[in-house]
Amino acid sequence: LRFDDTNPQKEKEEYVENIMADLKRVGIHHHMLTHTSDYFDLILKYGEQMIKEGKAYVDNTPVLQMREWRMNGVESPSRNAPLADQLRLWQAMIDGTPEGLECCVRAKIDMQAKNKCMRDPTIFRCNVGTPHHRTGNKYKCYPTYDFACPIVDSIEGVTHTLRTNEYRDRNEQYYWMIDALGLRKPCIRDYSRLNFVYTVLSKRKLQWFVDTKRVEGWNDPRFP
Repeated sequence: LRFDDTNPQKEKEEYVENIMADLKRVGIHHHMLTHTSDYFDLILKYGEQMIKEGKAYVDNTPVLQMREWRMNGVESPSRNAPLADQLRLWQAMIDGTPEGLECCVRAKIDMQAKNKCMRDPTIFRCNVGTPHHRTGNKYKCYPTYDFACPIVDSIEGVTHTLRTNEYRDRNEQYYWMIDALGLRKPCIRDYSRLNFVYTVLSKRKLQWFVDTKRVEGWNDPRFP
């Protein structure tokens, strides 16, 4: 059982507690419990390795400009900046300085790719406003799910990664990350999402019911 707790803004201890209670209720018992946050130090080392090998770069382009350039296949001026500048900004991200907070790390793939998931996706971003529910304020720079997941799948010995098909466009990106780091490659098997008629399944949308106290909490029996 693994919790991919890469984004402190979207993770809460109550999610963990309720998921574990639900699994116990239906008779599913895990033999090992891990969190992606257990591997943050290792993932940060892999990020620095990618920068030093020219497979990633630190970008300080404003977010809206970056989105426009990604949509139109335009390369960022930061893409080929000197390595010394890249490492200085990388350290600023790790330290959570004002300059670092304006940056992200992007994988250097192909800004002309027809699959837009391959257009230099973000692999690290800063977050200093929300303490992580397990690590507190220890880290200022967090990996994205798309970077962390293939790494942890590989090193934890996952043989088959089962993912719903909304991730299908990202499968190519998943394998690129594995190859770029020289890690063992799991096999992806995707399947259709499960949807219910007249029922909301999105965690983001269900959060509104909790925040406005229309339900007792995440363990409300009316929740899907």
